Amino acid sequence: MAAKPAIITMLGDSITAGYGLPARAALPSQLQAALIRMGVANIVRAAGVSGDTTAGGLGRVDFSVQKDTSLAIVALGGNDLLQGLDPRSTRANLDGILKKLKARKIPVLLVGIAAPTEVGGGYARDFNAVFTSLAKAHGVPLYPNLIDGVARKRELNQPDGIHPNAQGVQVITAKLAPVVAKALAARR
Repeated sequence: MAAKPAIITMLGDSITAGYGLPARAALPSQLQAALIRMGVANIVRAAGVSGDTTAGGLGRVDFSVQKDTSLAIVALGGNDLLQGLDPRSTRANLDGILKKLKARKIPVLLVGIAAPTEVGGGYARDFNAVFTSLAKAHGVPLYPNLIDGVARKRELNQPDGIHPNAQGVQVITAKLAPVVAKALAARR
């Protein structure tokens, strides 16, 4: 008998929504395929909304992450960063999301986004600390930077320089899939 597939919900923004890409090339679809190749039966649900901030994610987490979710990947914060929002607000919103998911007994993989030092060393330091401190406080695994290996590489991004192209999504997926597989295995 085949294993029941794990349901993975990606709560995020335009990157998890697949902005500018056909669905089959978007991160949720590519992550699902990569996990299947690794022998992990799964279904990845896209719950990304382009332009969403952590406040938007907090407002919709209860209906975006369904109760049958085996693992919620919380990948928000990029738009908070782009808008220069106070890292304390980002932290409070993400903390609220993690508390809601914990109350529902839904395991979480927190995915960060790294602030470049050009935004200001103090701001970048405070923003980047949000993800590590929340992962530690909630005892959840952390993937520190969603766009690791893709950021600032023209050939891996769409013309806007922010959103990964199909090749960039493949780079993200190759790095993220093993972390997701480990988080799924740890929940058993």
